[in-house]
Amino acid sequence: MQKNQEMIAIYSRKSKFTGMGDSVGNQVELCKDYVRNMFGEEYVDCCVVFEDEGFSGRNLKRPAFQKMMADARQHKFKAIVVYRLDRISRNISDFTGLIDELTRRDISFVSIREQFDTSTPMGRAMMFIISVFSQLERETIAERIRDNMHELAKSGRWLGGNAPTGFRSEAVSKETVDGKVRKAYKLVPIPEEAAIPKMIFDLYTETDSLTAVEAELLRRRVKTKQGKDFTRFAIKAILQNPVYMVADADAYKYFTEKEADVCFPKEAFDGNYGIMAYNRTDQEKGKSTVLLPENQWIIAIGKHPGLVPSKQWIAVQESLERNKLKGYRKARSNEALLTGLIYCSCGKRMYPKLSQRKTADGQIIYSYVCKMKERSKRERCNCRNANGNILDAAILEQLKALTEDDSSFVQQLEKGRRRFVESGEQHEVQLNDLRHELSENEKTINGLIDALGMATDSVAKPRLLSRIEQLSDVNAEIKTRISELEQVGNANSLSAVEFDALLRMLTVFRSCVDGMSLEEKRASVRTVVRKVIWDGVNAHVVLFGADEGEIEFPDIKELINDTEKANTADDTDAVSKSPWGEDSK
Repeated sequence: MQKNQEMIAIYSRKSKFTGMGDSVGNQVELCKDYVRNMFGEEYVDCCVVFEDEGFSGRNLKRPAFQKMMADARQHKFKAIVVYRLDRISRNISDFTGLIDELTRRDISFVSIREQFDTSTPMGRAMMFIISVFSQLERETIAERIRDNMHELAKSGRWLGGNAPTGFRSEAVSKETVDGKVRKAYKLVPIPEEAAIPKMIFDLYTETDSLTAVEAELLRRRVKTKQGKDFTRFAIKAILQNPVYMVADADAYKYFTEKEADVCFPKEAFDGNYGIMAYNRTDQEKGKSTVLLPENQWIIAIGKHPGLVPSKQWIAVQESLERNKLKGYRKARSNEALLTGLIYCSCGKRMYPKLSQRKTADGQIIYSYVCKMKERSKRERCNCRNANGNILDAAILEQLKALTEDDSSFVQQLEKGRRRFVESGEQHEVQLNDLRHELSENEKTINGLIDALGMATDSVAKPRLLSRIEQLSDVNAEIKTRISELEQVGNANSLSAVEFDALLRMLTVFRSCVDGMSLEEKRASVRTVVRKVIWDGVNAHVVLFGADEGEIEFPDIKELINDTEKANTADDTDAVSKSPWGEDSK
């Protein structure tokens, strides 16, 4: 028996079940003959055979093929042998990707009929030729898509997807010379909503700050199309969108200087309509959508009115570019125990905020601050900050007290165990469903892009573009949800062995807590505590297994006060005279 690295994989496929001609059985025998002649009889007996009968070569979604590639990634064989190239795939891009992967893993690929062997110089040359044609195919499709976009841009139509804030999409029917009715779309202002982007541009022009605009919109309780509060990212997306810009002489000058592809002559920029920009984003498979540089945009004049003067829109872009390096940076603290667990009574998360001061024993003093309070500049929430050092110490003292009642504590740990297992299983199921949906959507988008490149029907093109944009919007939301779930899962990811060890450690929590590392303390707290709710005076701790409104710990105001007095007695100058460390505003 040969070692795994010396084994050879044989792959066979046929679209229909049959025992005739090049059936899977015949393919396997021919491949074994090749192995016998090229490698020797001893290799034939240890060949690994993978058969897909009744599967098309249209794509790579075939069970035996997927199993073979999984084994290849574990370096279980040194070569893959097939009867013909099309047994693997009829898609050049799929085939090129396969060859690239096998080359990286130092696995040879052999096709008997075409005499294709990547272990030989001629085989490698063939591989590069195929790669060249594959690249040519991709570039040709991309060029066709851009040409189609260029033609569509001349009509100034809206190509579909979610309409920008302030507008709705409206279908317009038109009868052509041959008597056929064609349907296109244009943007129509929504009077009560169109004031929002104008307000955002005016606020930014006045304040030169995304954070200040966000705070003012929160204060005024202005909502997005989806009924949510505006974030800095949503505000920036509106400020960067040229759809709001009036198409006048200044707009024409700006985009020509930026070397954008402007489809209309200068005289057409008369100030009566707004700008329509195509090819603004790159939606490459497997990556987040990114804004392309303006020299790759295709600029047209839309059928909708512009809402923002071009001079103001241009000034805002210059300001955003200046402020790019001053972007929001999340404060990091390695000291905070309750990060991710503590909520303000207004319902929003609280996060640790470092000060410049230290306690007597050299710890940095930090506070927990409500995110809504910060974002709205105290307009939507004005809850007191919580002294993080004191609150964290009080939580640990309560855990010590909880462990004194062994029976009650064991029951609570069992609730935590069940919650841990259920939460992990739910997260995994949700993540798998979302990843599958994302993958299927990406494949559909790629298929639509290919169809768009080959489409000649002017009616089909806008529909294809509309569907591509809709799926891209859906995928953006899915990626956000996946990221959120992965962060939650990573924050609570423990193996069953680690969890059992943690439970044993918690049973002696009183005696060993002072010697624990910060990460061990965090893990201990998260095993028992579901959330901490801060109301400005008291901290309410909700344990796993409790109903949402049920508080199982006593309020810990007195313990916090006791801890605060002790800290103040140790170092009057190091700790703020306010019980909450920072200020009590």
